[in-house]
Amino acid sequence: MNTKKIKQYILRLKDSFLEETDENKKMLDIYMKHIEGSATEEEIEKANYQLKQVLKSVGLGILAILPFSPISIPYVLKKAKEHEIELIPDWYKALRKEEDSLE
Repeated sequence: MNTKKIKQYILRLKDSFLEETDENKKMLDIYMKHIEGSATEEEIEKANYQLKQVLKSVGLGILAILPFSPISIPYVLKKAKEHEIELIPDWYKALRKEEDSLE
């Protein structure tokens, strides 16, 4: 892999984290509005969706620090797919699509 491609990948990863941070702020704002009683159902659905994305990211991070993670992560992802459980966050899927278009 050449240096230019690595640099593009790192910049996209940085951008996705920054975007994720903005989405997390919006999610927390919506939950605060819900506590105050002024959030709409649509806003709550958006916030819940974002929370699911965050939990997916955290879950994969936990899997990465476990012993035998090079073996356990592919196994867990395969089993999740068999049971139609989505474990990969959407921000990562979008990053992969962009990476594929670079080639």
